[in-house]
Amino acid sequence: MDLDDRPRPIGDLASQLARESLDHLSVDELAARIALLEAEIARTAAHRDRARSHRAAADALFGKASFGKASAPPSRNPSA
Repeated sequence: MDLDDRPRPIGDLASQLARESLDHLSVDELAARIALLEAEIARTAAHRDRARSHRAAADALFGKASFGKASAPPSRNPSA
């Protein structure tokens, strides 16, 4: 069985993490959890920034077209 064939849990992991009770964690465990989450935020932000950069490079190369969306036809109003 491939990893992609496994059933996915209901809801995303961030939502599950937000619902998790923190009552059983010690102060040190809470600090470690905060450090881990801050590292994940930094990793996610870096990935987002790379995606934005990639998109900007594609827009610069191919023009700023909205792929998959029909553009409006040019205006036929001669007075415009």
